Parts: sequence; C-alpha cells; structure tokens
Amino acid sequence: MQEKGSISIHTENIFPIIKKFLYSDNEIFLRELVSNAVDAVQKIKRLAALGQFHGTLGETSVEVSFNEEAKTITISDNGLGMTADEIKKYINQIAFSGAEEFVEKFKDAKDANELIGKFGLGFYSSFMVADQVEIQTLSYQDGAEPARWICDGSTEFEISEGNRTTRGTDIILHLNKDSEEFAEKYKLQGILDKYCKFLPVPIKFGTKTEYLDNDDTDTYEEAEEVTDEVKEGEEAKEDKPAAPKSKQVDNIINNTAPIWTKMPADLKDEDYLAFYKELYPMSEDPLFWIHLNVDYPFNLTGVLYFPKVKNELELQRNKIKLFSRQVFITDEVKDIVPEFLMLLHGVIDSPDIPLNVSRSFLQADSNVKKINSYITRKVADKLAELFKNDRKGYEDKWTDIGLFVKYGMISDEKFYDKAKDFALLSSTKKDHYTMGEYREKVQGEQTDKDGTVVYIYTNDPAKQDSFIQSANKKGYDVLLMNSPLDSHFISTIERKLDKTTLKRVDADIIENLVEKEVKIESVLTADESTKVKAIFDKAISRANMKVEIEGMGADELPVTVTMDEFMRRMKEMAALGGGGMGFYGSIPETFKVAINGNHKLVTRILNSSDEGEQTKLAKQAFDLAMLSQGMLTGAELTDFVNRSIELI
Repeated sequence: MQEKGSISIHTENIFPIIKKFLYSDNEIFLRELVSNAVDAVQKIKRLAALGQFHGTLGETSVEVSFNEEAKTITISDNGLGMTADEIKKYINQIAFSGAEEFVEKFKDAKDANELIGKFGLGFYSSFMVADQVEIQTLSYQDGAEPARWICDGSTEFEISEGNRTTRGTDIILHLNKDSEEFAEKYKLQGILDKYCKFLPVPIKFGTKTEYLDNDDTDTYEEAEEVTDEVKEGEEAKEDKPAAPKSKQVDNIINNTAPIWTKMPADLKDEDYLAFYKELYPMSEDPLFWIHLNVDYPFNLTGVLYFPKVKNELELQRNKIKLFSRQVFITDEVKDIVPEFLMLLHGVIDSPDIPLNVSRSFLQADSNVKKINSYITRKVADKLAELFKNDRKGYEDKWTDIGLFVKYGMISDEKFYDKAKDFALLSSTKKDHYTMGEYREKVQGEQTDKDGTVVYIYTNDPAKQDSFIQSANKKGYDVLLMNSPLDSHFISTIERKLDKTTLKRVDADIIENLVEKEVKIESVLTADESTKVKAIFDKAISRANMKVEIEGMGADELPVTVTMDEFMRRMKEMAALGGGGMGFYGSIPETFKVAINGNHKLVTRILNSSDEGEQTKLAKQAFDLAMLSQGMLTGAELTDFVNRSIELI
C-alpha cells in the first residue's frame, strides 16, 4: 500500500514561512519532538492504568540518537504509536482557518514560540533543520499495521506500509546542509540538558550507527536482528545493510522525579541543597528556600532559593527556570516572577502555561498575574516565618536577605505592607531594628523642633567616621545604608512614614542635622565672624565653596565640608539617569564650608597679626576637612603634605 498526497494547509505559502521563520530558534525542534514522544509514552501508561491497554507495557522511555556520518537524528519512543489514518489526521492536516491572514500576520514575526503554540506546529519544527523527515510508527491498537510517512519539506508527502515491529514511533530527521552541526554529540547533549533535563520519562541518549540504504530494514529493530544473525554465525541477506557498528543509547540523561514534583514532607534539607547544586554547580549553598505547591486557582509547583547575592545586583538575574510539565520553556520569567524576586534562583513549573509560550501571552494571561501575586505572598510569608521563629538567624542573613526585601518594598506596595514588620534597619553599631522598633528608639533624641523624626545614615562609614563620631557624641544613632538600593529605599521610607526624614551624616554639621529650639551660639561677634569668613574665602578661593560661621561644640572640628542632602540626592539621581533630573545634573556641585566659631584654632587664626600665617592656617584647616571627606587629591594633596611638614 502506498499513498501520496498534499499536506492540508490550504496555501503553499505557509510551509516556507514556517521553515524560514523558525530558523533563528532552530534548536527548539528537539524540545518539540522529545516532548511529543514523552506525551506518547505517558498516554500509553495512562491507558494501561485505566485498563484500556492490555498488552505488555514494558520499560517505557524515549531514545534520542544520532549518526554523525549519515547526518541523521532519530527520536524514538515506545508510546501510543499511530495508524496510517492517525498520521493523516494529526500530521497531514494543519487545521486552522484564515490561512491567508496567517501568512500576512506572521511573515515578519519574531516569536517562534507564538507561531508553534498558536497553530500546533510542534512537529513541523523538525523542518527547521531537516530537508527530509520520516516517521516509522506502529499503533498500540490490536491488529494495527505499521505505517511509514515521509516528506521532503514541501507540501507533498508519501504514506506507505512501515516496518516497525514494536509499539511506538521513530522520527528520523535527515539534516539539511545548514544544520549538520546537530549530528554532533555535544551539540545535542547541550540542547537536551537545557530543555529535557527533568522530563518525567527516561530519556536515553547516544550514538547509533546504522546503514539504512535498503527499504527492507528501515528500523533499528531489524538492524539489530541483522547483528544477532551475524553473532549466531548466519550470513546476513545480501540485500540487507551492514549491521550497526554501535548502539550506545542506554545513557539516561534526565532526572525524571525532580524535587519540585515531590511533597515537602518527603524531602530533607540535603535534598534541596543537592538539587540546588544540580541546577547551579558552581554556586555557594543558598540561604534558604521556598517550596511552591498550589492547585487552585491555578496549578503551580516549584522551589525558589534565596542565594547569597550580596551587592551583585545585576549579575544574578535570569536564574529562575520556567517549566511546563517538566519541559523547560525559558529562564526569562519577568512577567511570571515579580521584578524584585528576579534575583532568586530555582524552578517554577505550571501546566497552565503552554510549552510554546510567547511574551504577549505572559503579559496578558490572567493565570500569570495570579502566579505573580501568589509568589509574592509566599515569599513574604516565608520571610515573616523566619523572622518570627529565629530572629538571630534572620539578622545574620540580613546582608543577603535585605537586598530582596528592600527591592520588594520599593517596587511592590502589597509586599511593602507585609515586609514592614520584618524589614530591618541596621546601625553602625551592628544592631538591627524593625522599622517600628527603630522609630521608638530614636524619636526621643532625634525629633526636630518641627516634630519631624530624623533618621541619620551613612553610606560609607570609613570615609564618614568623623561625622559618625560627632553624631554618637550627641547621643544620635547612625544607620548603615550602603547597598545599591538604599538611595531608593530611603525615598520609600520617607514617603511611607509620617513626619520622618533621612539625612546623611555628612549632609550638614551635627547641630543642624536635627534642628532644635535651642542652638549652640558662636562666641564670635558679628565683626569677628565677618573677618574670619574673609580669611577663609581668601584661603580657599573657590566659587563652589560657600563659607559660613557656625556655633558648634568646642571639641568639634574647626572646619567641616558638607553638601546639602536635597542637592546631593538630586545630583546622584541625575548621575544615574533619573527622569527629569537633567537640570540638577547641569548645576555645579556646591559645598558648605562650616567654620566652627568656638574652636581655639579659629580664635588663633583671628588673633594672628601675620596675614600669611592666617591664610596658611585657614588653608590647612580647610584641607584637613577635605581630606576627611576623601576630596583632597593630586597637586592639592601634595601641597597639603608639604605644608604639614613645614608647619611641624
């Protein structure tokens, strides 16, 4: 029996578009064909479980093999198989309406997954790499005859009697010239590791060398029979091909039962850590993990790990892998996982997300939005539980955890509402406080004359040590805010907390950071203040340095250089490319030079009758202030060193 015909796709324009369009994503052909084979195996197992298949099930698996010489790849399964009529139904009829509209819509498209998913073209992805595709199949149904289908990538096909002797299907790809690289072990191994590493059916992979030049032996089973005949000393028939030189497809390359398919109660910490190493062999152990398992209102399983990320904000992205029924889809999960959790590692598996998912689907699908919200809630619940059950352990992990928590509070209102109870503020004294605890701690000393509570912080405790010491002497606490997100986190706190502001410890002299009703007065008269200001203006001689005489403690530095909190924030945002900040980026940096009118060095400068000495001492005091801020460099630093030696 032999039958020829045309594939029913209503227009010959579609097939070339499929082949050309899918070419840029050509490696997904293997995912599609192996997934189809796995489905066929799972279906026969299901029928057997329901009592609808009475044959011998045997060891079920999928085999992927290649012949580097013949440039072929074969995907074999012992699943349902197909009859000739089923081939005509499922392979020959790409049944969709509006073919002309399809051609017009997708001729310039760029999303191969959308094309495959929307029109059921998974099998036809094989023509991305093959110029001839052959199917050898035998249905599980009683009395079924083997069938063979072959197509050269045009709309013409041929169906004839097949020669497969056991239940299942072989898909044999004869690679085209541009795709011969796929007949190489490491190329195929890489694709299988990427897409098929956790499929629920054993995947065997290896070489299988055979010579199938004669239609009498087109299956591996028959080639193996030839080998057996030779072993038994019998001559092989002259019209049969030579026996296969090797058959090495017993290497199972996948984990059929990854931990996300199991119940948390059945797993130990070692299981989660071992799986993490399986996913990320070179990474440090994670801090902790969250096991996801929900079946309503959507289906979702998975494990999300909190890695040790420190401040490497960008380097850790795209480490969450998205699966659909254990088939890898993508590691670009931006629309499924909240933005602030993109730094997590792990896997998410949802059958509600189609295998051939497109970006437009992810952005529009209601299930995806629900999954996003669910993951946010699960992460918040896990963090709250850790904080409640082991606060000390939680505090020890805060350097790593804090990056996630702050990111979430900045970007997600609902997460902020939950996280405010377990987010920590850390002081330079290495103490940790919840937001409520911290407000209670500082509001007594650090409430200004207008009733605003001032949180004082440092982003560089080594560089700003003199300012921190001044704050501590006043009885003020100083927060450590030195992560990449803290500038944004500070703004979030100010927006959320009533009558609260944050000021960097070097934003002004300590007396002005928390303005009180009663201030320290300078002992200098108005005339003396004018004279001192003139001396320092002359010594400094910089337009962006504004000299002011302040009343400060006698034990404070004689000169302090600061930048206003608001102006510095605007400059930082402009430097980071903040929208609408261009104006501030164009304004030159302006610093305040606070002269401590109560310091004895200032009195000495004022009382000196030597104008040169006045200038030299004023310049020295100013350079010391610049040095303490790390702002003295180059020739100015050299001059300072030489002047210091001279003064000594």
